[in-house]
Amino acid sequence: MITTADFKRGLVIQIEGAPCLILDIHQQSPSARGGNTLVKTKYRNLLTGQVLERAFKSGDKLDEADFEKRKGQFLYVGADGGVFMDLENYEQYEVGGEMFAPVKGYLLDGTDVMLGVFEGRVVSVEPPMTVELMVTETAPAIKNATAQAQTKEALLETGMTLQVPGYLETGETIKVDTREGRFVSRA
Repeated sequence: MITTADFKRGLVIQIEGAPCLILDIHQQSPSARGGNTLVKTKYRNLLTGQVLERAFKSGDKLDEADFEKRKGQFLYVGADGGVFMDLENYEQYEVGGEMFAPVKGYLLDGTDVMLGVFEGRVVSVEPPMTVELMVTETAPAIKNATAQAQTKEALLETGMTLQVPGYLETGETIKVDTREGRFVSRA
C-alpha cells in the first residue's frame, strides 16, 4: 500500500484493477488551514492508453500495481504487430495495435527496449531516447536557397517520415529523438 504522499511522476499505481502511470501531480489546499488537501493527478491507464485525471484526499491509500520494467529486444514485425523478447527469461511477446503503432517507426530488428509487464503480459513498450536510422529517400539538397534554415521531408528505413534539415541527403544516418519524434543530428 502506498499513500498520496508517495506519489511522484513515473510511479505506476493500481486504479480499479488497471495499472496507471502517473504523468503529473498537483497539490491543492481548498481552505486556508489546509486540512482538506487534495492531490490532483493526471495519469495514463496502461491497458487502454487513456489519459485521465483524478483527485485524491491527502492520506488516501492505494495499491501499488504488480508492474515491472524489464529489458527487452525488438525481434521482428509479426502478423498483428511487433514481436519482442524479454532479455531476462527469453520469453517472447507479441504486441500489436495501439501499443505498437507509436513506436513502430523507431524500431529496427535487434533494438533494445524497456518492456512494462503487468500480471505476465506486456502493457507498455519504451524505445531508447534516441535511435539511429538511415534516410532512404529525400529531396536533393539545395545550396544557398535562403538565409533561413530549410527543412524537408525524409523517408526513413523503418517507413516513418520526418522533417530534416535541407542539407541531408539520401543514404545518411541520423539520430532521432523518440520522445518528440524529431531530428537531433547526423549519426
